[in-house]
Amino acid sequence: MYCTKCGIQLRDDDHFCSRCGTPTRPDQSRVVIRSPLSRPMDQKKIAGVCAGFARYMDVDVTLMRILWLAVALCTGMGFIAYLVAWILMPKDYPAPAAAPQPAAQRA
Repeated sequence: MYCTKCGIQLRDDDHFCSRCGTPTRPDQSRVVIRSPLSRPMDQKKIAGVCAGFARYMDVDVTLMRILWLAVALCTGMGFIAYLVAWILMPKDYPAPAAAPQPAAQRA
């Protein structure tokens, strides 16, 4: 199979061209559905800002925390940006678990 745009040879299981990104099948699209930017309260360490950005950008939360700390220590603006994000990002509470049904009364 060959890419219709750039002509590179593709494997049969490729969904996109590795050179130009053209979909190999017409039903494939480039639409990426992202979750809204919010602070997940079930994954937070301090305020959930790094966890929210990690979920939004679809990266590992540990990597996001390391990057945020590096920017904060190197430039100093990371601390201010974190506080601003803490204030502006809405909280995202986890869905409540279903309450267990009481057992039927035995006579």
